[in-house]
Order: sequence, then C-alpha cells, then structure tokens
Amino acid sequence: MKTSFTFLAVLLLISSFSFGQDFSKKIDSIVKDNYQKNPDVGISVGFIDNNKEFFTAYGKLSKESKVNIDKNSIFEIASITKILTSNLIAQAVIDHKFKVDDYIDSYLPKRYVLNANLKNKIKISDLASHQSGLPDLDFGKLMELNPQQPVSSVTEESLASMINKCTELVDYGKFRYSTIGYTLMGEILETVYGKSYDEIISEKIIQPLKMRNTFTKEFNVKNKTTGYNPDGGAQEFFKWNVTAPAGLVKSNASDMITYLKAILTQGNPISEAALITEKIYYKDEKREMGLGLGISTDDQNTIYLKSGDSMGQSSIICYNRAKKWGFIILLNQRNSKMRQNLLNTIYDKVLK
Repeated sequence: MKTSFTFLAVLLLISSFSFGQDFSKKIDSIVKDNYQKNPDVGISVGFIDNNKEFFTAYGKLSKESKVNIDKNSIFEIASITKILTSNLIAQAVIDHKFKVDDYIDSYLPKRYVLNANLKNKIKISDLASHQSGLPDLDFGKLMELNPQQPVSSVTEESLASMINKCTELVDYGKFRYSTIGYTLMGEILETVYGKSYDEIISEKIIQPLKMRNTFTKEFNVKNKTTGYNPDGGAQEFFKWNVTAPAGLVKSNASDMITYLKAILTQGNPISEAALITEKIYYKDEKREMGLGLGISTDDQNTIYLKSGDSMGQSSIICYNRAKKWGFIILLNQRNSKMRQNLLNTIYDKVLK
C-alpha cells in the first residue's frame, strides 16, 4: 500500500510538471506569434498557475535600444492601477475606516462642497464601480493642451472646482468609466489614513509584497520601456499628480505576478481585500462590475479582469480565483486591438 501511495504521488508530480510545461509553451507560442505579426510592439507577459510562475517577452526596450524586454522591464500599467486603489479601499473597510456603501460626503477633503442635489447620494462603491454620475476629465481637450503630459493640468483645485460646480448626477446608477471617481477614492484614502496616497500604496501593497520594481513618483530606471502612441510616436510616461490613484503606477510582469500570487493565496490582507472587490456592485445587460474589476462569467468560469491604456502603452490583468491562474500582458504601444487578441487567444486556446 505504501508503494502504491508513493507511485501515485510521483505520478501526480510528473503530471503537474508536464501540465506546467505545456501551459508555458502554449502561451509563449501565442505571444511569439503576435509579436511576429507586430514586430514594432514590445511584449512582456507573466502568468501563474497554482503558484507556478512563467514569463515570456519579445522586443526591445525601445526602437533604438538593443536591450531585450524581459519580466523586469518597466511599463505603465495605467488603469490597472485602479485595482490596486480598489484593493486599498477594501483594506480600509477591513481596517474599519468606513463601509463600502458609506456616502462619500464626510470622507472628502474640506475643499469639496457638494451641491445639495449630490449630498448623501454617492457611495464609495459607486465611485469604485463607475456609476457615480459625476463629470469626468475630457482627455481630448487635455491632449490638446499637452500631448505628452495631458493630466499635468489637473490639480487639486481644478478637480474640486469641477465637483463643486456639479449640480446634477445625470446618469447616476449607470455605468460610465470614470477617472475622477478613482482620483476621489485616492483622496478619501488620504483623509481616513492621514497619509498621502503614495505612502498608503507603498505601505499596504508595494512594501509588504516586496514589489521592488513597482514605482510611483520616481521611475527613472535603466530597464524602463519607451511607450509609443498608435501612430508610432514616442510617448512619455505620465508624471505623478493628483490623478495617480486612477492610473499612474509603473511596474513590470514580475511584480504584477507577485500581486496576483498574493490575491490568489488565502490568509493575507491583500487577498482578504480582493474578495471584497470581487463582489458584484453593478450589473446591466452588458457587464458586471466589482470594485474596479470587470467580472466575466460562463458555465464553468468566473474571470476577473482590468485593462489599462496610457497614451503610449496598453495592458491587461486577468485571473480565475477558483482555478488559481492569472496573467498580466504589457505592451509598449497603445494598442488595445493587439491586447484584446492576446487575451482572447490565451483564454480560448489555453485556459478555458
């Protein structure tokens, strides 16, 4: 009997190892094929399956560089920052700083004076699930002012003025993607913790997970990629300002897999907070939303995902908690079509 158990254990180990190798080879083949069809776009992909990590990358840090992109190359994760912010919101709920369905009124900085029509109307969960009805930034106009740093003109004062002038929530309760909502969430976190957003994300996510290549204000490092807009023009990384909680974190495939590993492993604050973000807070005929996360469900799988686009880079993070896999895709060009093709192909051919 002992021999049988030993044989079974070895067989399971070999099967698991073989599956991991097959998993890795299939994803690498898909990524390589996409790169060969888009040789001007650098790609870094990380994936995790039952705590086993795999990485693949193609391309150079820039069109002029001879240095290969790898798992440590720095990208703008753009709006994937929002799931880090929503995780911080959920950690604040666990810390008893507020409840997720509390109204935002008493948690905003004093410079905000909400119109009477808005008081006791907007919940923190409304901000996090993009249904607050608040006005948002006009990126078209911001790009006209400064094509390289469009959010540079957004300040605490201009943000407060926009919110204070709002007299009606025209589409409250309906999904409308919002940068302002996540910017306000960052300010709410600063109010309840008495610290800057930069300090909070460092103390509660970056430092505990030892994400040494995840950057906020300072990101002048040698292994940084160059971003390119859809026309192929070089695009600067966004500089840190008040809109940071909505999309200004810089990271790499290795650190983002570390984050995925944390949320897929029970018994730590980040994983416990992630469970709160994965609840459904908004639903219509087109989508289901958690806190910052899109939720896609079929007969066999529930997938949590978030995409990101800066002016010069595209990315997406996706995971399945039940099956304990997840992956991150980072592109050094704003190319949502390529990103979506990678996501669909990896899911349909490998993970479904």
